Amino acid sequence: MDYKKYISIDSNIRFGKPCIKGTRISVYDVLSWLANGMSMEDIITDFPELNEQKILSCLAYAADREHKVRIAS
Repeated sequence: MDYKKYISIDSNIRFGKPCIKGTRISVYDVLSWLANGMSMEDIITDFPELNEQKILSCLAYAADREHKVRIAS
């Protein structure tokens, strides 16, 4: 998945945290909701500006970042 289609980093939005484009919802927010047991359907109900692809892009971003950290170590 090309997460760059849905995620951007802008120093003027949420202090430069990676966020879903067009929102102030950070990747961290989405990952935290999933980790705390919210389903994709729950998240989309609470935040209709999100969809399944945007949520999956957060997972892809986190996986890519984890992969880069492991390679650099």
